[in-house]
Amino acid sequence: MEQYDYIKKQDKDVYDAILGEEEREAEGIELIPSENYVSRAVREANSSIFTNKYSEGYAGKRYYGGQTYTDIVETIAIGRAKQLFGAGFVNVQPHAGAPANVAMYFALLEPGDTILGMDLSHGGHLTHGHPVTYLTKIFKFVSYKMKDVETGEIDYDEMRAVALAEKPKIILAGYSAYPRELDYAKFVEIAHEVGAVAVMDVAHIAGLIAGKSVKNPFDYGFDVMTTTTHKTLRGPRGGMILTRENADIAKKIDKSVFPGFQGGPMMNTIAAKAVCFGEALQPSFHTYTDQILKNAKAMETVFKAKNVRMLTGGTSNHLILADVFGSLAITGKEAEALLDRVGITLNKNAIADDVRGPMDPSGIRFGTPAITTRGFKETESARVAELMIDTMKNKADEKKLDDIHEEIRTMCKKFPIPESFT
Repeated sequence: MEQYDYIKKQDKDVYDAILGEEEREAEGIELIPSENYVSRAVREANSSIFTNKYSEGYAGKRYYGGQTYTDIVETIAIGRAKQLFGAGFVNVQPHAGAPANVAMYFALLEPGDTILGMDLSHGGHLTHGHPVTYLTKIFKFVSYKMKDVETGEIDYDEMRAVALAEKPKIILAGYSAYPRELDYAKFVEIAHEVGAVAVMDVAHIAGLIAGKSVKNPFDYGFDVMTTTTHKTLRGPRGGMILTRENADIAKKIDKSVFPGFQGGPMMNTIAAKAVCFGEALQPSFHTYTDQILKNAKAMETVFKAKNVRMLTGGTSNHLILADVFGSLAITGKEAEALLDRVGITLNKNAIADDVRGPMDPSGIRFGTPAITTRGFKETESARVAELMIDTMKNKADEKKLDDIHEEIRTMCKKFPIPESFT
């Protein structure tokens, strides 16, 4: 039978939604930095018969029988992740990035302990201490910020002063909207000074690390890394926790994930993670992650030439955060909707110390992982940046917007979403 034939016969409403999403992805340009396209092999693994199996526990230590092949596939995933990231221990069971962070906290902390993480308004993540999360009812979060939002330099002196005063048990690096690399050695130095565990949330840049296009925090002495397995890693939606070498920390993390926080792992997703990690071990993946950075720089060049302000002055990774309200007199919410109208998907995003609210902020966040998967190079990426700015500058010109939409469709037909990367 053809793909989706069973769904078509059984549930036409869901079938139509799937075809609609296929069309949307094929005909539009995806610039959300946390999204990507997976290979057909990853999709097949993710929809495989492993979805039937309950596998509480770990390989060789399951609570149910019939685990021969679940043990095999989870062991493959762990081994490949260790190789990719230089980790001594890996837990591939977290369902997503946020649960991975939560399990890590409960493994390393007691209620009331302190975590020092990046302020959300300066690029951090909700799970790094935003008061909207339940985590802040259990742990105490303190934050650090950028010293200079025009360069992205972190205020390490302030970070050290806060660490000395608050004595955090975890010093957390990592971000969801920060376009530069961090000084990992400085984080580890401060963590060691106050007796904290150095943890890096690499969710956004995991693929760049695996492809050896950016620095690996483990090489600078970080103890633990948490991550998603999608985004730049180009795998299924899921999470993972990696420990550099400390067996005691790894045991605490395993116990925290199961039985402490999760029940049965999603073995179909773990199978898809194994396939994704295998793809990332290929030499072509390094070429891919290098191109992600080149394409981001090409977009940066256009925004700079058009005098559109970028937070931190540009990018050193896969994403750009632009102040469109200050530069183009359009809010992030308006820009998101307008760009969606011409077939460009990105997300509204607050900028550092934004005077506007989070649901209608001053900025937009966009990145290059997905367009690079489609085969875009610097020329195409620069053109996309030009079209973005033209769209925002001509928001009332319907004819102009129609022309831009047609150019986007033509570009997407030239660069179809690939089925395989190896």
